[in-house]
Amino acid sequence: MLNKKLADIFYEIADFLEIENIPFKPYAYRRASESLKNLSEEVEIIYKKEGRAGLDNIPGVGESIADKIIEYIETGRIKSYQEYKKKYPFEMREIISVEGLGPRKIKDLYQKLKIKNLKDLKKSAQEGKIRGLPNFGVKTEKNILEGIKFLNKSKGRFLLGKILPQIEQIEKKLKGLKEVKRINVCGSIRRRKETIGDADFLVVTDKPNPVMDFFCSLPEVVKVWGKGETKSSVRVEQGFNVDLRVVPEGSYGSALQYFTGSKEHNIQLRIIASEKGLKLNEYGLFKNKKRIAGGNEKDIYESLGMDYIPPEIRENEGEIEVALHSFGRLPKLVELKDIKGDLHCHSDWNGGENSILEMAQTAINKGYEYLGISDHTKFLKIENGLDEKQLAQQRKEIERLNVKLKIQNSKFRVLQGCELNILNDGRVDIKDEALGKLEYAIAGVHSNFKMPEKEMTERMIRAMKNPYIKIISHPTGRILKRREGYQIDLEKVFRAAKETKTILEINAQPERLDLNDINIKRALKSGVRLIIDSDAHQKEDLSYIKYGLYQSRRGWAEKRNIVNTFPLKKLLELFKEKS
Repeated sequence: MLNKKLADIFYEIADFLEIENIPFKPYAYRRASESLKNLSEEVEIIYKKEGRAGLDNIPGVGESIADKIIEYIETGRIKSYQEYKKKYPFEMREIISVEGLGPRKIKDLYQKLKIKNLKDLKKSAQEGKIRGLPNFGVKTEKNILEGIKFLNKSKGRFLLGKILPQIEQIEKKLKGLKEVKRINVCGSIRRRKETIGDADFLVVTDKPNPVMDFFCSLPEVVKVWGKGETKSSVRVEQGFNVDLRVVPEGSYGSALQYFTGSKEHNIQLRIIASEKGLKLNEYGLFKNKKRIAGGNEKDIYESLGMDYIPPEIRENEGEIEVALHSFGRLPKLVELKDIKGDLHCHSDWNGGENSILEMAQTAINKGYEYLGISDHTKFLKIENGLDEKQLAQQRKEIERLNVKLKIQNSKFRVLQGCELNILNDGRVDIKDEALGKLEYAIAGVHSNFKMPEKEMTERMIRAMKNPYIKIISHPTGRILKRREGYQIDLEKVFRAAKETKTILEINAQPERLDLNDINIKRALKSGVRLIIDSDAHQKEDLSYIKYGLYQSRRGWAEKRNIVNTFPLKKLLELFKEKS
């Protein structure tokens, strides 16, 4: 877990540097933070095996940051970080989670009102003390209170994208035990919900004691709530609880079904069982006292006269009726192997970590047929957005790269797009003449999120009417655990998307997952085509595509609904339909 600790420290150092108005360095520390989060190997192991040279090979880690990594490995602290914490004794990561508050504003709040944490912030806002400060005002004070309210609603929930890697790591360790015969994660993680409260594992073993000893002694564990032969509960370092249950092999399938949930789905299954004169619980499906199914999860559904229902759609949202009365009519959910490319990726042309070549090579290694580079455009100055001239220059680099790939007999192709900014009136920040030279353009709202619903809806629809805009990115603008989406009439947006043949994005960034599952279902019912994009800002982020895939499955999406399951030729033909 050292990688995560250092990543958090470096991100906070970046905030402190921003407070002191130091240029360039905040970005460097954030790059290093992201790299550490994405490392597949613990940084301490890298240092022990390869020394300083190993650290120098980590993307974004320069001399100064490598020094700090070594300092932490050898001493357990970073002196300069401790000095910053003493100089600015407020809970930076806690307060900055409120939408609209950046490091400098947080510094002002501390210096003027001695605000150190969320409790202080809420009290000062409720008492009307913030509105009188320079660069704040009544509207900002109101937004702060709304932001705190939103944070409290999602308290105790963790992003799937933050939890799943650690859960998979724990699962891998448990699978490696010779005593473990079968193991599965269940609960909301298995259903791939976008936020998670806790995690549950089921195992089959004849020797539970060594398994429980191992589980409770994992380095990730910070507290053991309880330990027994059939169940142990622990708290892991990231702050969530994990349960491990031992179940008999003959009940494994029924236990897996039961503990996967959802609660509403399970209630309906028990009602169906009861109507058939059966009893369903975590131990099996019984007729009188005889267990007729239980070892295999699929047998539970089959014995109830149903098609097997994939975990992602077990939410009692119509899946039971379809499985029970319309055999073979459940959706054949899209799979990761169906994805042929990713069109929302950023490069080092506008603040991304990696070159176009590095991004392309990573995509090739994933087995993709194509990759779209969609760097931000000029309105987003903070992201070094590209103007028309820079887009033309980038086009030449992409053309050279594609020629090189062709010479190497590669069928892989890099496409040039861009991520435009939808301005307040629905226009975009790049001229049509320049857009016409791209293979496609993505457009998204990146400013003025609090427009009234009617204006925001008209803003979005006007952008979709532009023939060069093929895709709308993160259509509702939400950030999980940070801000709600903007006010927008999605029914009108879906109708306009269908009429204009505009594709809506399922943004796979763990903080976004936008569209959500409910809106994916609504979009599909409206006949809208969707795309799953990683919104990658470094090559490692291309792996985020899986989170968008999980979201699309929860929204009942099939391969035919997702345009980046199409081969390149068909995708480009689809783009031409809108021209």
